[in-house]
Amino acid sequence: MPNLKHHIFVCCSFRGNGNAQGICNKAGAVSLLPYLEEELADRGLHDVQVSSTGCLKVCDRGPAMVVYPEKWWYAGIRGQDDIDTILDALEEGTQAAEFAM
Repeated sequence: MPNLKHHIFVCCSFRGNGNAQGICNKAGAVSLLPYLEEELADRGLHDVQVSSTGCLKVCDRGPAMVVYPEKWWYAGIRGQDDIDTILDALEEGTQAAEFAM
């Protein structure tokens, strides 16, 4: 695996038994993954990994994601425009304040 600059974890509300439940899943977090992957590729951000996760325990704020190693937490991500805003900030080396937790 190449050295990664960032690792983005997207909450998909998976529980211990493997079932997807919770706010992030019901609000469409899983549907954000393909766009996020495509957009990273289109921007040439090959040093960024995306992973879906189990519950991140911020259900009242979902869909949620966290970017490491910066530990930037984002909430209320609703679609492609929100992902674009977050990735624009990531490319600039800053946190997208409008979605920050």
